[in-house]
Amino acid sequence: MTLTELPREENTRPPSRKGVFVRIAGLAHRRRWLALILWVAVLGGVWGVASVAGDDYRNDFSLPGTESQQAADLLERHGAARAGDTLAIVLHDAGGLRGPGVEQRVTSMLGEVAGLPKVGQVRSPYQDAAISKDGTIGYATVTLDVPSQDMPKADTQRIFDAAQKVEGGGLRAEVGGDAARLLGQGGTGAAEGVGLLAALVILVLMFGTVVAAGLPIIIALFAVGSTVGAIVVASHVFTIADWTPPVMILVGLGVGIDYALLIFARYRAELVRGADPEAATVNALDAAGRSVFFAGCTVILALLGLVAFGLGSLQGMALSVALTVLVTMLASLTLLPALLGVFGHRFARQFARRAGRREAKGRAAEGTHWRRLAALVQRRPLAALLAAGVLLGALAFPALGMRLGFSDAGSDPSGTTSRQAYDLLSKGFGPGFNGPLLVVTDGGPDAAAAAARALAGTPGVQAAGAPVPTPDGGAATVLVFPTSAPQDQETSRLVSALRDDVLPGVSARNGATYLVGGSTAASEDYSGKVADRLPLFMAIVVGFSLILLMVVFRSVLVPLKAALLNLLSIGAALGAMTLVFQDGWFGVEPGPIVAYLPVMVFAIVFGLSMDYEIFLISRIHEEWTRSPHDPSHAVREGLAHTGSVITAAGAIMVVIFGAFMLSPDRLLQQAGFGMAVAILVDAVVIRCLIVPAAMELMGRRAWWLPAPLARLLPRLELERH
Repeated sequence: MTLTELPREENTRPPSRKGVFVRIAGLAHRRRWLALILWVAVLGGVWGVASVAGDDYRNDFSLPGTESQQAADLLERHGAARAGDTLAIVLHDAGGLRGPGVEQRVTSMLGEVAGLPKVGQVRSPYQDAAISKDGTIGYATVTLDVPSQDMPKADTQRIFDAAQKVEGGGLRAEVGGDAARLLGQGGTGAAEGVGLLAALVILVLMFGTVVAAGLPIIIALFAVGSTVGAIVVASHVFTIADWTPPVMILVGLGVGIDYALLIFARYRAELVRGADPEAATVNALDAAGRSVFFAGCTVILALLGLVAFGLGSLQGMALSVALTVLVTMLASLTLLPALLGVFGHRFARQFARRAGRREAKGRAAEGTHWRRLAALVQRRPLAALLAAGVLLGALAFPALGMRLGFSDAGSDPSGTTSRQAYDLLSKGFGPGFNGPLLVVTDGGPDAAAAAARALAGTPGVQAAGAPVPTPDGGAATVLVFPTSAPQDQETSRLVSALRDDVLPGVSARNGATYLVGGSTAASEDYSGKVADRLPLFMAIVVGFSLILLMVVFRSVLVPLKAALLNLLSIGAALGAMTLVFQDGWFGVEPGPIVAYLPVMVFAIVFGLSMDYEIFLISRIHEEWTRSPHDPSHAVREGLAHTGSVITAAGAIMVVIFGAFMLSPDRLLQQAGFGMAVAILVDAVVIRCLIVPAAMELMGRRAWWLPAPLARLLPRLELERH
């Protein structure tokens, strides 16, 4: 007998045992106004403190144990620590930069730039002979008083505005450098707005009322708003990168709406079956609230696995997003019941009328189409499993050729000044000019000169500069300009060749120490560090998730299946990211995948995929325990009751994540696209096709748990009894 066939009074009766979720739901429902006031106070208080304190975001790019970090540490010991970064004012005139009046105009403009805030020194292209061989392209070096990440955008804009004044009569001026790249970046407000609007449309179509559709969005906004405000304050104490809040918003909006939707869908079902609003709230929290709790714990565990990488900015992001998920989960379990208490009687009337109209028109009961789909898959489970597996495997295959790195100005939109400067420098001085390698020598001037001679004759090196001694004279640096662009595979091979072959040979002859550093080499080191620690990270995340799911479902095969399918959806997402962002499909500027993005996507998507897994399997298990242990019937009824909710939740996730493709930031574009693809694959292909097929093939064995393991694992109840 299914849930819909039970007598009405049995359906609406509150659970006999008052567990923690029942008590929380009942308290929040009865003390609804107090709960609302407390959440408003938290949100207002956090942002009140955050507005006064301001943010202090810091990017931690240190790479302990890598050669590029050793090079930076060596320079610091010899008194050459970086005080500030540079900007390049790139000039172009087809008639030549030494044409009549051009040099005077440029010199006057550079004098104005030298007097601007945060500018320490300006070197003219005429002083440094920084003009291309044909005389049409040159650059002035602007030394800043602060590192690029600490350069206020307004001060960079002043430099750009001053440089633009020289334009006219065929002369162009663009500004390049890390600080200049911020001029082309906007906020994520458009992406967030589009995502929320699309989510609202989906929710209205699902629930038929704007008020009901707005509740999941309110939950997400309260949770994300409170957490982002807290992180603004925490940035004064902990190392939190400036790109962390957009990622928190990206994940928080999706998770917040998702969790609230799962609970609210169960609440609506309880109302339609005749429960009063309070009983419906308690029953929904006691059933779907448990799924949300365990799903949220899985996401948090997956994110905390990123701590194993030992990379400062990545750790700060992981902890911040984990806090976002935690607060979102708490809001779903406390704020949502309070709001349901406020609007409960209104929802009861609306949903009852809609169900009555549907029945009067003779429409099929909700879940009928999903029940038919499950039956269709169950007739040919092996064929469905193989077809879906081959499709996802083909999509995941390109991920084997993924190149990790960091985007530079060459990946910026073509209309930005940083991209224009990058292209001009590549044209005038060669593609490697935008990403020189820095060879640090510890061994005296003769050793540095020997390295410069060896480097100049190395294949893949366009030029090697003269050695520049450190202030104390104990070390020296040699700039090496590759023939290839910073993001090219050839540059990666050159870094390896210098470290493994060229410089060790020179060191063997004179005993000096040579280290390859600089931003391009640091990018290679970062990517290598991520790749080396990826197996440990995956083992931690998958291992903890398996243990949690074994405890929840009292099964061995169900957790193993869940882990394998999650890995398949993540592989498909990474493969799609490789095709679009690395290979340049659909007109996207090709370049490497941001080095830490695959592990970030893995952690977030692995956890989010468990949302749907727990929601679907818990309903299947609920039907399994209620029915006479008929596995096929349990799978059909489980999908019938959850298919529409999972699809709607997945659609909302997809539109929110996909909307971040509108962001000008390449990191957010890649993250949003990757997670949208993963959720789309997971909600449509895996949960609606592969899971029913796999559960059908496993049959009763799906719930097998060895007796010794059963005694060892603690017992947790996922559903009501």
